[in-house]
Parts: sequence; C-alpha cells; structure tokens
Amino acid sequence: MPVELDGNAIALGRGALRALRDVLLRDLGEAAPQRLQEAGQAGGADLYACFQRWLSANAGVDDPGEIDASALPGVLSDFFEALGWGPVAIQTLGRGVLALDSEQWAEAEPEAGAPYPACFLSTGVLTDFIGRLANRPVSVLEVECRSASHSRCRFLVAAPETVETIYQAISEGKDYRSVLSSAAP
Repeated sequence: MPVELDGNAIALGRGALRALRDVLLRDLGEAAPQRLQEAGQAGGADLYACFQRWLSANAGVDDPGEIDASALPGVLSDFFEALGWGPVAIQTLGRGVLALDSEQWAEAEPEAGAPYPACFLSTGVLTDFIGRLANRPVSVLEVECRSASHSRCRFLVAAPETVETIYQAISEGKDYRSVLSSAAP
C-alpha cells in the first residue's frame, strides 16, 4: 500500500524526528512540547491530503466520510503503517473518548527514559488530522508513551473540554483510567 507524497509532504526518518525533539527540549526546555505540537498541527492538513490520495488508490473511495465506521480503524492503521508511523489500534474508552494505541509509534524512543509521554509532534499532527476526519474540533492527549517506559503509545482523542478535564486530573496525580471510568454513563 504505497503512499503518494506530493510537493507538500515529505518522508522524514525516525532519527531526524527524534533528534528534532531532543534539540528542542535541550534548547527550549519546557516550551519545546508546545512548539512541537504547534508544528504537528501545522502539518495535519498535508497529512490529511496524503490520506485522501492514499484512500483513493487503496480503498477505492475519495471521501473519508464514505468509509464504513467499522472499517475505519483498520484503514487508519494501514495508512499510518504505510507512512512509517506504525500500526494503530483504535477503541472507545467511554462516552466520546477514543484511544489510538501503537506499540511501534515512530516518534517514540523506548530507551529515552522520559519522565512523561513525549510524542509531542504526533499529538499535534493527530489533533489536526483527526479533527479533519471527524469534521469537528478535537484534542489529543498522549497518556502512555514508549519513550516513558510504557509498552505502547496511547493517544486519547475527544472534545477539547473532555481532554482538558482528563489533563487536569492527571496534573493532580490521578490516573486517566479512573477519570474515564468515573465519567462513564
């Protein structure tokens, strides 16, 4: 399932992506995560356009809205894997919250020993990409990361106010799973 790049999309190796994060963390400190997320969001439109071209060539549809909801997780996994980001599994974790999981996510660096999830660029890219796919604003929060010694990267996707509530709870030392279970219907 080849991915057709155009003048707005490029292939970038994992080493360059990780080096960029490391340099920005070193030079910008606490400002680096937000800057990387901003850069990721700026690239979301190009990734979405690449997805649309890929869909046409690989799934026989031009509009992502034509994909059956039950097939969407597999289609997204195939796309992200073809692009080099890694395969993903998608599941619902409560009302309005999706989890996007990957044990091979490209931005993660398992030997990094990061104190917290560190796939900052990916968080921004996924925010814009999934927002376009859903045709509404979403926020993305990485709550598990291979760079922080977890077995997978887990990105939560939800309405911005829901993600803010989860983020605040985590900031107060609560586990995100307990926040989700307390919000379940």
